[in-house]
Amino acid sequence: DGKADDKQTDTLRADIVRTVDDGRAVVANIAGTTTDTDGNTHSFEGGHYISVVGYRDNGKTVTIADSADPNMASYRISVDNLADWIATRGYSAS
Repeated sequence: DGKADDKQTDTLRADIVRTVDDGRAVVANIAGTTTDTDGNTHSFEGGHYISVVGYRDNGKTVTIADSADPNMASYRISVDNLADWIATRGYSAS
């Protein structure tokens, strides 16, 4: 499905918190378009890989490291938006 349900989002949030706290990043395979917390749009209709390297607010907001645009190599996104962004793909966490 193109949207993550609440259970999937909660699992993603817990996986991000655990993995980042262990000193690692989550690698996410995303597709589509989303908006970050500053209102900037990020669009990868054909798919793209990003790294989730940090979080705040108990994982409700995550920090993305993205090699696609050197002018915006890092940005924040809500975990809800991230879960929807990867809903048709997946992610890898420890």
